[in-house]
Amino acid sequence: MAEITLTNDNFQAEVLESDIPVLVDFWATWCGPCKMVGPIVAEIADEYEGKVKVGKVNVDEEQLLAMQYQVTAIPTLFVFKNGQVDGKIVGFASKEEIVKLF
Repeated sequence: MAEITLTNDNFQAEVLESDIPVLVDFWATWCGPCKMVGPIVAEIADEYEGKVKVGKVNVDEEQLLAMQYQVTAIPTLFVFKNGQVDGKIVGFASKEEIVKLF
């Protein structure tokens, strides 16, 4: 399963009600560091399939979600466990740093 496009409509079901950890990447098309972290997030989605769900939130299209989670800089990566934020990285991060959040 590849990355899921997260929206205000599916966030509750896909993230908050997920029975496995969810890595959520808040990003935008114009963001340079987002373009660098994107392939790493995609790699994690493939490698951890079935263990971790991976979703992406385009902050330009989903401003309510960005405001709700107080995303002021992108990329911002959250790990949700049992419907709660369990970890957060702001800015570019290596695969090792991201995987440590699980």
